[in-house]
Amino acid sequence: MTIEDCIKKLIKIDSLQIATVDKSGAPQIRVISARIFNNTTMYFLTAKRKSFVKEMENNRNIAIIGFDEKENDMVRITGIVEKVSEEEQLKWRNKIYETYPYLENVYPNETKNINVIYKIENYNMEYFTLSTHPITRQYFAIGNTKIKFKGFKIGDECINCGTCKTVCPQNVITEGTPFVIQQEHCLHCGNCFDNCPVNAIKEF
Repeated sequence: MTIEDCIKKLIKIDSLQIATVDKSGAPQIRVISARIFNNTTMYFLTAKRKSFVKEMENNRNIAIIGFDEKENDMVRITGIVEKVSEEEQLKWRNKIYETYPYLENVYPNETKNINVIYKIENYNMEYFTLSTHPITRQYFAIGNTKIKFKGFKIGDECINCGTCKTVCPQNVITEGTPFVIQQEHCLHCGNCFDNCPVNAIKEF
């Protein structure tokens, strides 16, 4: 998969789930359908007085996920959301309405002035699928970001006993000094971490 492939998948999926955090620290999740991409930047529409807007203004860290049921894979985005500038609001609102005509029934006539457009252009993207064996996982950094890896790695304390390789459900740990986890196929289950006799495996 490439970045372009992942974006095409996010466009194809009918609805995406977007997660925010409210003022009490509790997670909140919503479905968004009214969104478009311009290259790698995603623009989406909501209404100014919704709690969704308050949450994004209070904490700009968001996560977005799209799951393709037919292909049993998903794309996840984590990054910083930004409100589109006032000068650009109308332009992107019109583009979203052109893409999703049903919005005219949701916000008819002048009521669409309550809309506000946000964008996410600097983010980490992760592709994950269970349809391959071993599983496949890929990371991408979009815009002004660096990849934030997750999972586990084996340190120099490794004694080459092979326990981690034996207990890996995907069989994606290769022998070496130290042994090496194939990050693009790691399930992130932590079984190697739990079973290492010398605590040589650390979380990213």
